Amino acid sequence: MKQAPAKEKAAPPALSLPGQRFVARQPIFDREQNVFGYELLFRNGVEEFFNADPELAARSTLDSSLLYGINTLCDNRRAFVNCTREVLFKDLITLLPPSQTVAEILETVEPEDRVIAACKRLKAAGYLIALDDFAPNDPRIPLVEYADIIKVDIRATRPEERAAMIRRFGSSKCKMLAEKLETPHEFYQARDLGFVYFQGYFFCRPELVIGHEVPASQLHYMRLLEMVSRREIDLLELENMLKQEASLSYRLLRYLNSPLFGFSLEIKSIRHAMAVLGEREMRRWVRLVVTVGAAEQACSELVLMGLARARFCELLSNRLQSDSDLFLLGLLSIMDAILEVSHDVLLEQLPVDHETKAVLLGQKSSLRPLYQLMLAQESGEWAQSSKLANELKLSDEEVSSTWFQALQWAQAATAGV
Repeated sequence: MKQAPAKEKAAPPALSLPGQRFVARQPIFDREQNVFGYELLFRNGVEEFFNADPELAARSTLDSSLLYGINTLCDNRRAFVNCTREVLFKDLITLLPPSQTVAEILETVEPEDRVIAACKRLKAAGYLIALDDFAPNDPRIPLVEYADIIKVDIRATRPEERAAMIRRFGSSKCKMLAEKLETPHEFYQARDLGFVYFQGYFFCRPELVIGHEVPASQLHYMRLLEMVSRREIDLLELENMLKQEASLSYRLLRYLNSPLFGFSLEIKSIRHAMAVLGEREMRRWVRLVVTVGAAEQACSELVLMGLARARFCELLSNRLQSDSDLFLLGLLSIMDAILEVSHDVLLEQLPVDHETKAVLLGQKSSLRPLYQLMLAQESGEWAQSSKLANELKLSDEEVSSTWFQALQWAQAATAGV
């Protein structure tokens, strides 16, 4: 998997704070399923993340390092950062820019005078404030007047309780957020009830169409994906397939003529592009553009998630000595949601190896530890991630660093297409 005739964009410099990469994120969506921000999940708690002595580190250096990490994790959107009493009292959130940060006050924080004073300072500085896991008769009622967002756990409340809280607290000043949504149906229910923001993994569950075939609108992408998944590629057939779809041809030429590659000569034809890329990179590019194209009507987070998973698995392939195409494994893990078909229907039409097919269908597979590690790292299940990393003879630092690199690559790749 090392052949790469084209130059890849140089990765930004590594973060300077120890342990900073041990952060996961969970997207927060608006009513149109556009990403509004990300809740950040810190392995050792937010205090550990911000643990820096101002006497030892210049504030400007600390700010730039933190900001670089937050921008990469949140793709320049809002960062929801959990706040304990200590985080509030020490004003640690002020190390992050107010225009990009939401201080999320946990349910364990009592509305004492010092907490109210901290909220006033944050509001005056321009930060948004969210109240996490808000419940009926919540003791944090005194903090509501400072709240911009109130989060309600749909697993811990009844429908009538949620409706009552929306009527009482929801306004143009204070938006209501439904969290722990697991299915598209739950998202639509919460939206119809009046929630404005939404959190959970509902967006990566396929909305299965009636029948047992790939939707007609996605067939072209499915054929391309099938073609580049074969052991041997018919390059003439692939060229003709790409020429049939003007948008794909345009994307390919724009991609190769972008600063990501920096070629001195302009690439003007599909055939020239294929010759320049080579077979391995051509497979990867087609998979990338299929993912982006097929998801145009779906949630944009699916694209980033799929590409980050694919790159993560690919970067670890040299360490794991697997004969499987691990980039494809990561991509297919989310392709059911993008193409709106179940994995069993999807895999019937793709020439994938037995181990890949088995792990995607929930069966016994040698790839299961890697697959589970990918999911654990993504969702911030740190104990599970450490256990699986040890099983695969990987260090926690290596896994977290690889995931961070994968996320950077996914963001750069999608910008190129």
